[in-house]
Amino acid sequence: MHSSTRRTLTAVAAAAALTLTLAACGSSTDHSSMPGMSHGSAASSPSTGTSAGAGGHDMAAMKAATDGLAAELGGYRLDAAATTLPAGAAAEYRFSVTGPDGRPVTAFAVDQTKQMHFYAVRSDLTGFQHLHPTMAADGTWTAPLDALQPGSWRLYASFTPDSGPGRGTGLVLSRTVTVPGAATDAPLPAAAGSTTADGYTVTVEGSPVAGKAGELKVGIAKDGKPVTDLQPYLETYAHLTAFHAGDLSFAHLHPETAATGDGGGPTLPFHAELPKSGDWRLFLQFRTGGTLHTAALTLRVS
Repeated sequence: MHSSTRRTLTAVAAAAALTLTLAACGSSTDHSSMPGMSHGSAASSPSTGTSAGAGGHDMAAMKAATDGLAAELGGYRLDAAATTLPAGAAAEYRFSVTGPDGRPVTAFAVDQTKQMHFYAVRSDLTGFQHLHPTMAADGTWTAPLDALQPGSWRLYASFTPDSGPGRGTGLVLSRTVTVPGAATDAPLPAAAGSTTADGYTVTVEGSPVAGKAGELKVGIAKDGKPVTDLQPYLETYAHLTAFHAGDLSFAHLHPETAATGDGGGPTLPFHAELPKSGDWRLFLQFRTGGTLHTAALTLRVS
C-alpha cells in the first residue's frame, strides 16, 4: 500500500472517531408524558448555513470544555436578564449569545435539524425540559418553558456558531435561575439497569469508566416483547442526555446507528465518554406512533 493511501485511510479513521465524541444536541417538538419532564413545542428558526472549521480564541480548549457549566467560553457568552421564573405557570425565558466581537450572534449551524437546543434541569434532577426556542432577527431567543416547580434550575443552551472565530465549534453554555416557593429536594434514585416509562421497559447495559470511551447498549421492550417500531427522532432512533448528580455537568451520548426509516430497535448502541465519576442521571427519548417518550434512570460511572 502506498504511503499516501495509508495517510488517507488514517485521516478517515480519525474523522470517524471524532464524530462519535460527546457533543451537545437537541430534542424534538413533541411532548414527553413523564411527570416533571417535558419538551417545548416551539420550532427553531431556519438555518443560515452549515458548520465549518473553527479558528482563533483557542478552539481546542473550547472543544475540551464540554460540561456546560460556564456562562462564557472562548469569547462566547450566554446573556439573559431573568434570574427568577414564576412557579406553577408556563413562562418564557429570553436570552442571546454574545460573540467575541461583543455583538449578538445571529448565524447558527443546524445540528440534528435544529439551530438551538435548550434544556432546563432542576438541581435535584427531578425536573427536565428539552425544547427548541425561536430566534428573532436581532439574535434574541425565546424559550417557552412549561410550569416549573420551586427550586434552583440550570438552563443550558447548546449551539454551533456558523460565523466568526467559533464557526463549526459546538458549545454548551448555561445559567441558573430560581423559582420561588417552598422547595423540597428529592433523593436521587439509586443506580439501576432498567426503568419504565409509558408502559415501556428501558434497559441500559455497560460499565462506563470516567474519561474513557466505551459503549452503552439501550434496549426497549413493551409487554415483555422487544420493540421494533421506533420512529426516527432527530435523525436517530433515540436521544440520550446525561447530567452529573454532583454538579449538573452536561453530556450528550451519541447513537452509533442512524435512523433509516420506521422500524428501529430493540437494541440501540451509544458511544459513551463521561468525563467524571459518580452518579449520572440519564434521560432517554424515543418515539413510537408519533409520541415522544422520556425515560430516566441513574447510571454509576466508576
